[in-house]
Amino acid sequence: MLRDLIDLVLPADCPCGGPGPFCPACQAALAGPPEPAAPTPAPPGLPPCLAFGPYDGPLQRILLAYKERGRRDLAAPLGDRLAIGVARLLANGPAVLVPVPSTAAAVRARRGDHMERLARRAVGTLRRDGRRATLLRALVARPRPDSAGLSAAERAAAAGDAFRVRPGRTGPLRAGLAVVLVDDILTTGSTLAAVADQLRSVDIPVCGAVVIAATRRRSSPTKACRDPNRQYLSVVNSNRG
Repeated sequence: MLRDLIDLVLPADCPCGGPGPFCPACQAALAGPPEPAAPTPAPPGLPPCLAFGPYDGPLQRILLAYKERGRRDLAAPLGDRLAIGVARLLANGPAVLVPVPSTAAAVRARRGDHMERLARRAVGTLRRDGRRATLLRALVARPRPDSAGLSAAERAAAAGDAFRVRPGRTGPLRAGLAVVLVDDILTTGSTLAAVADQLRSVDIPVCGAVVIAATRRRSSPTKACRDPNRQYLSVVNSNRG
């Protein structure tokens, strides 16, 4: 029992299965600079997006360990990377981070909203670096079916009805602050586009989005990498819940 408690606080194994809670190789995989990422084709309304790499290999294992396997200790390095992406996206000036929300069912299953946790860490990191930053839970996620197996068009249709703006929560956004969406994975872009559309519907422009990883197009990888601004996409379930 003591060993189990120790592993809960300080996991013995890295997400890759190696020794230690977070091995140097996995740390290095997360340490790259954020790069522009967009699906092809991009859905209407998708804001400019930065990602730290493709959703495979170490990044996939890190995100799955954090999101689905209770590795909350990974919120610190993941949130710090989001902060770096926000700083790169905006260059300077204050920022409002809006996390893409999970459904109530997913929050219960994961014992918390995984993106709100990362956004809070990112805001704290930005503030420690001398940046003005605020977290705003502006949206609520409606119940929706699992996106596994859905086409891009079906995902877009489902995402269009998946979110609503929280009444009374958008007042601070009307002061001209830069709004940045934060999420874990970019797949077809339908989720980020839908969230941005919801904010635009109440006259809140979105400057951009930052994600940890973006999925690759498996059917034609060479074509997907020709344009560095459109280098990531795949039909992979983001398992947002």
